Amino acid sequence: MAETLRPQWPAPPRVAAWQTLRGGGCSPVPWASFNLGDHVGDAPERVAANRARLRALLPAEPRWLRQVHGIAVVNAATVKDAPEADAAFSRQPGVVCAVMTADCLPVLFCDRAASVVAVAHAGWRGLAAGVLEATVAAMNSPPDQLLAWLGPAIGPRRFEVGGEVRAVFTGHDPAAAAAFQPQGSGKWLADLYLLARQRLAALGVKAISGGEHCTVSEPERFFSYRRDGLTGRMATLIWLAP
Repeated sequence: MAETLRPQWPAPPRVAAWQTLRGGGCSPVPWASFNLGDHVGDAPERVAANRARLRALLPAEPRWLRQVHGIAVVNAATVKDAPEADAAFSRQPGVVCAVMTADCLPVLFCDRAASVVAVAHAGWRGLAAGVLEATVAAMNSPPDQLLAWLGPAIGPRRFEVGGEVRAVFTGHDPAAAAAFQPQGSGKWLADLYLLARQRLAALGVKAISGGEHCTVSEPERFFSYRRDGLTGRMATLIWLAP
């Protein structure tokens, strides 16, 4: 059976959200086992079988995206096929917004009135470029009425980056320096969770949950591109119940 994690956040009852884990699918090593990515070398029939297992748990087929580490946000209720985008929102019940990750940060959103939901794929490039800001803008709700949940991503003790990554963030906001710990030889450990919290707080989003996992350090639960290279993808999903 497909393994999932329920986000722990104070979302209204009408908001449904799941995070898939790596267990409970049919894919072999190195995609073992619940791989949902159709772009990572796994056999198409196995990906289709895993997606069918996921679909059986949902009100509709997820509106998959072609993620490019950008800031494009689409209305999941109106798109067809798989648009090139890194975030999606919906105000229509039963429409499942989804992103796939394997170290990048997935961020769920809803408003307190349960009138709109969204999900964003925020690797460091998308985070720096403003994908969270673009998602909040597309939701068209007062930021102080939004809730956010930070899903499983590479943790602050495992995400080593170069000085150019730090420079991008500190150039936008000097306070981002707090999210980087020096490692020597021009390398830094970056805290994606803190960077996301800073960006959301700057927008006026105050209710932020999650951020307690590390995909690299928990191989039994999560796929990790940084750890394994060739690996599967997990999905972070959200929708409004009828």
